[in-house]
Amino acid sequence: MTDRELQHLVERVSLQSFGKPFKHQAFFNARLRTTGGRYHLKDHHIDINPRMLTMFGEETLIGVIKHELVHYHLHLAGQSGQHRTKAFKQLLQAVGGLRYAPSQPQQTKPTKVLVYRCQQCGQLYRRKRRINTAKFVCGKCHGKLVFQKSERVS
Repeated sequence: MTDRELQHLVERVSLQSFGKPFKHQAFFNARLRTTGGRYHLKDHHIDINPRMLTMFGEETLIGVIKHELVHYHLHLAGQSGQHRTKAFKQLLQAVGGLRYAPSQPQQTKPTKVLVYRCQQCGQLYRRKRRINTAKFVCGKCHGKLVFQKSERVS
């Protein structure tokens, strides 16, 4: 789905569910990570996380759009569009929007692990943080520690 198709979908959902037109812009924003969408108070445009469509389908996407449109229409009506207000909760339930976006699996980047070896007994130590080898010794035999290598662990 393109931004233009999203714009038409948001306009259609606004007219069908709220009976009011959506007169501003709606975009996909791939930088959104933990949220399904965002309504901007200053210029009234809506950003939608494209993963709501690719990972969860069009039904979830429409639920997120309805959520953002509740913010939009309440704000333009001069009311508070905050999540905790009674008006927000009632309107959201009336139109069938999603209260929360579904949780997305977090993409973890590989972490760097430093490997140290004892010169006397050969004990290996894997650490995320650097060890001061002049200060710290092996916990098993009190031998000198030597840096071996840096590994990437997923």
